[in-house]
Amino acid sequence: MKTRFRITPLNFAAAFLLFLAVYIWLYGISIMGGHYPHALKSGLFAGIFLLFAMVVSFMDIMLRNFFRETKKLWIVELSFITLAIIIFLLVK
Repeated sequence: MKTRFRITPLNFAAAFLLFLAVYIWLYGISIMGGHYPHALKSGLFAGIFLLFAMVVSFMDIMLRNFFRETKKLWIVELSFITLAIIIFLLVK
């Protein structure tokens, strides 16, 4: 069985979310209108982004098992990311 490393869009998304979690944990976050202590906010939001990164990584592993061809995998994952962004913008 030959295994090779395949770069996918959800890999980039998970890496970005991990970077964001570490950045928020180190430098903090400021939200207008919030009255929470600085340490509580940055730890809470860093944990949320870490959880998002874990969910995205799990989705990547699941989709890799369903779609063996890299081209189909890229199409499905880009469609998933686009759908998530559209839903986020509609809810916002």
